[in-house]
Amino acid sequence: MTKWAGRTATEIAEAVRQKVVTPREVVADHLAAIAARNGRVGAFRVVRATAALAEADEVGARTDLSRLPLAGVPVAVKDNLPVRGESTRNGSAATPTTVAAEDHATVARLRAAGAVVVGLTHVPELCVFGTTDGVHGIARNPWDPSRTAGGSSGGSAAAVAAGLVPLALGNDGMGSLRIPAAHCGLIGLKPGTGRVPSLGGAWFGMSENGPLATTAADARLMFSVLAGEPGPGADEPADPPRGLRIAVSTRSPIAGVRVGGAYASLARQAARVLVEAGHRVSAAHPPYPLTFGTVILARWTGGTAQDAEGLDPRLLAPRTRRHAAVGRAAGRLGMLRADHRGALNKRLAPFFEEYDVLLTPALARRGPAADAWHERGWLANILVNTACSPMTPPWNLSGNPALAMPFGTLATGLPGSVQLVGRPGSEHQLLGVVAQLEQARPWTRTAPAANQVRA
Repeated sequence: MTKWAGRTATEIAEAVRQKVVTPREVVADHLAAIAARNGRVGAFRVVRATAALAEADEVGARTDLSRLPLAGVPVAVKDNLPVRGESTRNGSAATPTTVAAEDHATVARLRAAGAVVVGLTHVPELCVFGTTDGVHGIARNPWDPSRTAGGSSGGSAAAVAAGLVPLALGNDGMGSLRIPAAHCGLIGLKPGTGRVPSLGGAWFGMSENGPLATTAADARLMFSVLAGEPGPGADEPADPPRGLRIAVSTRSPIAGVRVGGAYASLARQAARVLVEAGHRVSAAHPPYPLTFGTVILARWTGGTAQDAEGLDPRLLAPRTRRHAAVGRAAGRLGMLRADHRGALNKRLAPFFEEYDVLLTPALARRGPAADAWHERGWLANILVNTACSPMTPPWNLSGNPALAMPFGTLATGLPGSVQLVGRPGSEHQLLGVVAQLEQARPWTRTAPAANQVRA
């Protein structure tokens, strides 16, 4: 019997379109994998077994099956995006259990393209932190279940890295796609502002929805669907990019936060591969403002203060309450000015006139243990999050597209990762660079199944 769990989305969709396999068979095989391995990695809050099989049958009966870009492809959805018929808990005991009447626009686009939603994935409370743990569970890194899967799209990343689904939908307000992608050896793309339907200005317009995938082709396919790119072949790769001007920087955007040597080395190794691919690569650092750490802390906490409005504070974890309180104070002190994005982009404009792409480490240090961080103090959470992942937040504030992608292997045996940042509208160019690196330095797409079997 052919196994479909662990295959790429492009492979699955093509097989379904050619009627080599039915959507029900594909979904059933993935549900079996989830039943066997989710208990170890903690990816899902809700598994929609009965509903997903019924929806797979609906896809199989569609008259346009042969034209669906995601025909029969199982996907997971982050639990802060509405899925019709399911509650959206956002990682909290304080959120209502009311079921959503309609899909979020991104979920609707995936379903229209033939995808089947098999479940909703774990997030930290209100999607605040870079570790995914809380009252609903802990998401673990499938490569090493003793370590966090990252956050806040940690459950989505764990599901893809464990081979439980080929694609997952998440979002990124300060790195919430790229951080778990980096921990779990995936591609996590934060699109540029306005390219994909967002959460309606969440976190002062810094949050964007995007894909988690194991290959450049799968990431390109899912991004094209999410972006509503028209016509057949919209997901097809353009000619490989050549002669790009690429800056490589290992400098942390946040003053006082150091990038570890192993993580800086990954970026320099990737730079050498890109030189071999015909690009012009040089060391250059974006002109991050010295006040960036203060600005981003204010918006990080201020966004949480907005999300916590109307929720019973007694049901929020202490770290979330403190985070929201700091955000309210930042607002009273005038630290949430609307001109921060414009000021940053004005400062960065000369840099992106000179360079097409920025290459950096995706992380600065190893991810923390998979633990009940929501039971620890606010300062401990702030310090561990900032020390691990200072490289991602600038591109949420600026609105530039940015992605994390697998590259190399760390001494711990965990996947390495680097970050690529581009100009507005350059998502496909960035994915073209990913494809070049993937061809030159292939990676193992999913973690060994032995790591994921229930203990």
